[in-house]
Amino acid sequence: MDEESERLRDWLPRTAALLLGTLALATAFIAAYVGALHQPNPRDVPVGVVLGDQQAQAVMAAVRGKTNKIKPVEYDDPGAADEGLTAREVYGVLTSAPGGGLRLAIASASAPAATEVVTQVLGQAAQQAQLSLRVTDEVPVESTDPRGLVPFYLAVGYVLGGYLASTALGLKTGTSPRSLRRAGLRVAALAAYSIVLGIVGAALVGPILDVWHHDIPAVAAVGALAVFAAAMIASAVQAWLGLLGTGIVILLLVILGNPGSGGIYAPEFLPAALRGMHRWNVPGLATDLIKSAVYFDRRSAGWSLTGLLVWTAAGVLALLGATLFWGGRARRADARAERHPDD
Repeated sequence: MDEESERLRDWLPRTAALLLGTLALATAFIAAYVGALHQPNPRDVPVGVVLGDQQAQAVMAAVRGKTNKIKPVEYDDPGAADEGLTAREVYGVLTSAPGGGLRLAIASASAPAATEVVTQVLGQAAQQAQLSLRVTDEVPVESTDPRGLVPFYLAVGYVLGGYLASTALGLKTGTSPRSLRRAGLRVAALAAYSIVLGIVGAALVGPILDVWHHDIPAVAAVGALAVFAAAMIASAVQAWLGLLGTGIVILLLVILGNPGSGGIYAPEFLPAALRGMHRWNVPGLATDLIKSAVYFDRRSAGWSLTGLLVWTAAGVLALLGATLFWGGRARRADARAERHPDD
């Protein structure tokens, strides 16, 4: 067999494997996005109601008896209900108005589509009960982002930047560092990159594109953390699995991460399998944390901040573990080659 035939024989299996892997990812991408987003169906959208507010509770009970679109969440007193709204536990709070009728306080910045459903369903219920309904938006979405999608798009850009930077470094210097010193340098380089991209993203949505006019430093800090979390996850998976790891990273951060983030549609609009995903995947955590930084009480940032920090720490530790494992094996192989150069 000539040299050209040998190269072709080696090339064909690798090419076929790469194409099959790409085909699988593309198929998963189509299935995830179309399956999750083609027919949003709101279910159990949480709305607060105060215990002892008989009129509001009666309306909520009537609504719940007719549809599963709204789910009542009971609070002990009005103050706790208001805190639930600003902490993003509920999309609205229904109470009896002092002068008669009902009052619905909403937070459209959580998800305009969700608050529209809440307003529509409770508006119809109030009309059927022959009660007036006054709606107030306590946390309105910016007029420059009427659909509330900028936090999601910004989070996607941050996450994309993180795993692309990690992939680029892996292609240039190897997916698994050969020593802890090199691993430390990679972590430091990605940390510096994350800070820069966090600032750039915040500047774009702030003074450059004029979407938000406040909390720009907080957005930059959130962005840096999101970029770094994505970069560390990608670095760790690629360090352990090599090229296969890149496909898994795309699956986790893009194919499942974006539709399951709750950024395009609120989680309550998604299929059951994806509804809770925003609470643990990086795009969802980043989207929620950006919303908290721009619109809401800092207490609403608790879990999303914790989740991103946990992902970051896990990525760093896994990268160091891969470095120790593969680096040690590589050094032992080099030592054997030196002792037995003719083997």
